[in-house]
Amino acid sequence: MARLRAPGGCPWDREQTYASLAQYLLEETYETFDAICEADQTGDTINLREELGDVLLQVVFHSTIAAEKNDFTIDEIVKGVTQKLVLRHPHVFGDKKLETANDVLQNWDELKKLERETVGKSEKINESLLDEVPLNFPALLEGLKLTKKAAKVGFDWENIEQIFAKLDEEIDELKMAIGEDESNNIAEEIGDLLFVVVNLARKLDIEPETALKKTNRKFRKRFAFIEKRLKEQKKLPETASLEEMDELWNQAKGL
Repeated sequence: MARLRAPGGCPWDREQTYASLAQYLLEETYETFDAICEADQTGDTINLREELGDVLLQVVFHSTIAAEKNDFTIDEIVKGVTQKLVLRHPHVFGDKKLETANDVLQNWDELKKLERETVGKSEKINESLLDEVPLNFPALLEGLKLTKKAAKVGFDWENIEQIFAKLDEEIDELKMAIGEDESNNIAEEIGDLLFVVVNLARKLDIEPETALKKTNRKFRKRFAFIEKRLKEQKKLPETASLEEMDELWNQAKGL
């Protein structure tokens, strides 16, 4: 990467900055997420290996730019994450007794505070507990993180039944908004409904982004089956009836 950025290297690589590379880091992260879902379903890790390499490339790219600007180096990145691993696992590298994964999670905030003190990093002052959740997170992830934070201080449903009751309430409110043909209210009620579903996933210890990704993959596969079968019949989806496609959908579900 240093060679690519040097005189006589690649003009495009030399022009890149932290900001210009941000979109590529995001894209590569999502592609890695997709490769993880694929590996989980099929056991094939070839794409995962490649996508992790692409993410690593982004880290190398940013650290090369940083070294040129005397901001930091790749060695400092590695040293920092190594130190973080040690500090956040006192039950492994120290004398702390934490027997279960839940014990570790409950001790997490204390560990982060200790970490900041050790490295001399000032603690960010937030006006709200929820300010710790980045605004730029994908919506499902943001909703999950927000409600996890709120639940930590006791602002949470007591059981699953209460969430299902809230789900029914939000569905009724959405139906009412649709009936009144109020587009702004419809959008708001859709958001409320999704927010409750995110909380249901949280209560069931399901990561909603991953769950939806898996469903998206399933939809792609089943719709591709419909297209393939219609093609065999010399038809296109736009010329086939809903009944025909629905029948093929049910066939795809049985595979």
